[in-house]
Amino acid sequence: MDIALPPAPIHDRLGIEIVTASAEKVVGTMPVEGNTQPFGALHGGASVVLAESLGSIGSAIHADAGAAVAGIEINASHHRPAMSGLVTGTAIPLRVGKTLATWQVEIVDGDGTLICTARITCAIRATG
Repeated sequence: MDIALPPAPIHDRLGIEIVTASAEKVVGTMPVEGNTQPFGALHGGASVVLAESLGSIGSAIHADAGAAVAGIEINASHHRPAMSGLVTGTAIPLRVGKTLATWQVEIVDGDGTLICTARITCAIRATG
């Protein structure tokens, strides 16, 4: 079942669009244009923000009522720069518990070439 999510300001700034968000998979896209370094390659920080967004959205979906994502640990590797087009990130859950959720994220360019991999671990805590 897909979940409707509220818009996030960082998504607007980077052009991130969440394509689908469910307990099994979160998919989002981001244009390379506007997120590049002076030499025209995708800024590494932009792809990490995409990965972080997907992992935290997935963790929030798994959180019990009255809980929220309270902290995020990111381990990311950049494999090659994307020069143009749209990158797509796909996050799948590796382990989900009541207090921690870990997601594996792969980001590919329009040709399907791997740009970035990341493991996102989110702490989930009661908000009340």
